[in-house]
Amino acid sequence: MAKGPVLFDLEEDTTARPSVSDAPPVPDVGAPAPQGQAMQIAARLAARKPSKLVRLFWWLLTTLIGALVSIAAWNFIMGLLASYPLLGMAMTVLIGAVLLVLVLLCLRELAAFSRLARLDGLHHDVGEALAQNDLTAARAVTDRLVGLYQGREDTRWGRDRLAELRGDQLDAQTLLALTEAELLGPLDIAASREVEAAARQVATVTALVPLALADVVAAMTSNLRMIRRVAEIYGGRSGFFGSWRLTRVVLSHLVATGAVAVGDDMLEPILGGTMLAKLSRRFGEGLVNGALTARVGVAAMEVCRPMPFSETRRPKVRSIIKRALSGLFSKGS
Repeated sequence: MAKGPVLFDLEEDTTARPSVSDAPPVPDVGAPAPQGQAMQIAARLAARKPSKLVRLFWWLLTTLIGALVSIAAWNFIMGLLASYPLLGMAMTVLIGAVLLVLVLLCLRELAAFSRLARLDGLHHDVGEALAQNDLTAARAVTDRLVGLYQGREDTRWGRDRLAELRGDQLDAQTLLALTEAELLGPLDIAASREVEAAARQVATVTALVPLALADVVAAMTSNLRMIRRVAEIYGGRSGFFGSWRLTRVVLSHLVATGAVAVGDDMLEPILGGTMLAKLSRRFGEGLVNGALTARVGVAAMEVCRPMPFSETRRPKVRSIIKRALSGLFSKGS
């Protein structure tokens, strides 16, 4: 038996050398898979409906504060007018200007609710015309859709094309399909881009900002902004309260259907299961939050659109996710 160290010469067979890159990833024992916690928390917070007792409390508190402020302002102005008439008149004018702006803000909010109600009415009437295959009703609702976008330059080419071709349509389904393609096609593309931008932003903030609750705040604000922009694109520009109500409608529907409880299944067909296994915990959470934001965006498009999507034009959530996250993650990297 030979004594001493034994040497193995690997110079001739380089394929026998082990490679660090071939080693499997170290399993993260006990760590759950990314579930998009930020988006789930934001969705549940926005969709939570306060109880009647809580709403009564806030209504009474707001009324009490308004009464106290009004009485204090009245006494303040009366005292100034008695002691310093010029200064009292100046403060009266200032308070009147504030009240005028407040009234204008209230009128803007009412107009925003009216626009949202108009979109909802169009959506319902289009569905009725399709269900009954009523050509007269389809022509009437088409005229209302054209009137909705009459002053917008981004729909001028589609309105011209629709005016040229609508006379050749002999049934409700083909007329409304033509209206959807020519009038709403460019708006669908613009809305999809807004959804992609919001999903990208949420994914980036979640992955790169390690601060506690920062991802929840970013998800909430990004989704509010996205839903408001989608509504504006489809002609339902809303104010603060209108945007919040619209957000609650969208997120309540998603929470009720359980659509915010799943995120990993949307990314695996796009990135691949092995790629998901190699992601860091924070980056994986960012990708899932971005995917859930895209799902919220598609729901917002369905709610804000004045026509229901036909089967051929319905946006695919996975396609939007793939376009939105392609700049953040390369499958070949």
